[in-house]
Amino acid sequence: MSLDKKSLSERDICTKFITPAVVGAGWDLQTQIREEVTFTAGAIHVKGKVVKRGKGKRTDYILYHKPNLPIAVIEAKDNTHTVGAGMQQALAYADRDALDLPFVFSSNGDAFLFHDKTANGGPVEQEIPLDQFPGPDELWQRFCNWKSIKAESEALVTQDFYSDGSGRSPRYYQLNAINRTIEAVATGQDRVLLVMATGTGKTYTAFQIIWRLWKSGLKKRILFLADRNILVDQTMRQDFKPFGGAMHKIKNRNAEKSYEIYLSLYQAITGTDETDDTFKEFSPDFFDLIIIDECHRGSAKEDSQWRRILEYFSGATQIGLTATPKETEYASNIHYFGEPVYSYTLKQGIEDGFLAPYRVIRIDIDKDLTGWRPESGKTDKHGEVIEDRVYNQKDYDRTLVLEERTKLVARKVTEFLKATNRYDKTIVFCEDIEHAERMRQALANENADLVAENRKYIMRITGDDAEGKAELDNFIDPESRYPVIATTSKLMTTGVDAKTCKLIVLDQRIQSMTEFKQIIGRGTRINEDYDKLFFTIMDFRKATELFADPAFDGPPISVYTPQSDESVVPPDDLEEDDPSLPADPGEFPDIESSDDLPADAVTGAVFPAAKGGKRQKYYVNDVEVMVVAERVQYFDPNTGKLITESLRDYTRKQVKRDFTSLDDFVQHWTTAEKKQAIIDELEEQGIFFEALADEVGTDFDPFDLVCHVAFDQPPLTRQERADNVRKRNYFTKYGEQARAVLNALLDKYADAGVTNIEDMSVLRVDPFSGFGSPVEIIKWFGSKDAYMQAIRELEAQIYATVK
Repeated sequence: MSLDKKSLSERDICTKFITPAVVGAGWDLQTQIREEVTFTAGAIHVKGKVVKRGKGKRTDYILYHKPNLPIAVIEAKDNTHTVGAGMQQALAYADRDALDLPFVFSSNGDAFLFHDKTANGGPVEQEIPLDQFPGPDELWQRFCNWKSIKAESEALVTQDFYSDGSGRSPRYYQLNAINRTIEAVATGQDRVLLVMATGTGKTYTAFQIIWRLWKSGLKKRILFLADRNILVDQTMRQDFKPFGGAMHKIKNRNAEKSYEIYLSLYQAITGTDETDDTFKEFSPDFFDLIIIDECHRGSAKEDSQWRRILEYFSGATQIGLTATPKETEYASNIHYFGEPVYSYTLKQGIEDGFLAPYRVIRIDIDKDLTGWRPESGKTDKHGEVIEDRVYNQKDYDRTLVLEERTKLVARKVTEFLKATNRYDKTIVFCEDIEHAERMRQALANENADLVAENRKYIMRITGDDAEGKAELDNFIDPESRYPVIATTSKLMTTGVDAKTCKLIVLDQRIQSMTEFKQIIGRGTRINEDYDKLFFTIMDFRKATELFADPAFDGPPISVYTPQSDESVVPPDDLEEDDPSLPADPGEFPDIESSDDLPADAVTGAVFPAAKGGKRQKYYVNDVEVMVVAERVQYFDPNTGKLITESLRDYTRKQVKRDFTSLDDFVQHWTTAEKKQAIIDELEEQGIFFEALADEVGTDFDPFDLVCHVAFDQPPLTRQERADNVRKRNYFTKYGEQARAVLNALLDKYADAGVTNIEDMSVLRVDPFSGFGSPVEIIKWFGSKDAYMQAIRELEAQIYATVK
């Protein structure tokens, strides 16, 4: 009997035709072929209290030259489609900002359509028979020619990745970053820039790059540079651990020369005087590879300490890692390293579901908006006469302290935590160390009950305080309950892998996009085991106006600005508002590095003396402050703009993108073999029926919710629809037993919705289990096909009218 291809499923086409063709061309099924590969995690959608993860992107096949060296993608379709029906989908997966693969195939089991990005003068696309699928050697040679990889460099390009035996494989973007860097070095590039958003695994990526270059024998002595001690120690304990005894941390200015992998703070090998430069105890050709972590913070400046090190070891291959490439009038990563060989942005990470999305609560305080001017001769609480001028947000907590303002910020933070979860990890960014201490005190007073239970509920974690710094690992550790709230200035802006941080409070005037991105990065890591899927930013300093800057690449899901009498917790439903106003560029002059920050922000000098020995700060404790506005906005991925809109408005807009009219939607709904498919599709686009039902009514099913919200139709409850079916005497054409089953199914629909009656497993629960076994029940309808037809007809009766 001949096989009817058109009756086969897509998976059957893969198993019976595509896989045999690929294996027959010489590809190894075990090491070179992976099927049904999901390469993104699925974006996380947040609406009000409802959080859902969408589906990840999945391709039918990825072909590898060897493990972790992908070169081709195949998209399959069943035989009711044409050979090239999957090509556009496959090309999207193979794009430079996705899997980044040069060879793309589509097939329906009859032949292959082959798209060759490496084609030079020949056809880009051509149809090839199943028995002429190109072999692995042929595609690899084309790949090498395309990448200009010479035969002598192939050993490096194909060097194995490190494997710990667990089966862990780098994510697709990490593979892209690692492989592009290795290819760049293999083709002679000695300055390489890699841009990866905070939380995407830069250090793990760096480890695999170093491992492959080291194991290949091309690079024998390697230096990893960072500017924070925690970054070096964390790296040695975690990602770099496999280097074992070959690894050494340079400290105490001791230039030990017997190791292969060196890690160091740049401060540990440079001095204030060039004669103190420890790095010069190594010969200029000692290191043949240098990795510069967070290279935006130093190496970009011509006169920086980093640059002195890099120029001394100028013969070494130098790879810069950064989440925020710096490009200003005064500093340039790109000028030094060249264009990035690979970039993976915050926006991409959020869209792929590897980074947490976030909402923003903007809180405006009256004295921040209007400023404050002391009356003539007014003194602060220490008796100092306050200079007569207008003070504004630029001054607060730097030159003048309004103590009531500090208390108000602490009160609003506490209000939010009490309404959500008082044990959610929180970082409060303050202007300087002294401000962080005052904020700690204010928060302790607002949370006296929990501080009484454990004094470490709130800790100041700053560079000058040994006890606070000692708690940093506990704050980062998901299993450690305390500290819960950390107040800080600069110490925690980078290098703090706080995977469970759910609240970031900005009471610090952020003056650079680089620093802003770093701070946002403290919350972007996901930890599903601890219910960390998104986070919230509370902004008291208008820092989040930087979201409107074209240089920002990862806007928030929402921004909320409540009025003074409203709850600080964002509502589930918001009214339409204008997009966020752009930031005034003059408000955010770049700070090049921690060297340029005020002394009290870096060194911990709480009261630096001004001229004449007077205090630099005035402390005012008798000026009232109040909240005047708070706002939340949602980020629309389709327009790329921040909007404040209601759940209804969002649903209406998303539905009308896919369905042009009520008739169009009803047609799709009624002809769908399973209604759940349409529900899943709409939920993928961020429509949350659970949240919508809470607002419109829990007695309505998704069909009526969509018709009502998107097309202004009066909704019918599930019970009303069930009653209408019974009024039509529709069941009379069935036997008595089948009628009883259909009546019970109608009751089930009225109680729980249409998806329950579409699932045959419903026949195993009450009241159906009392009728008989599923096999017996199906026999009452004649056959399984007849039962399924009865279900489809029942659904048609349920949705027969839209009133």
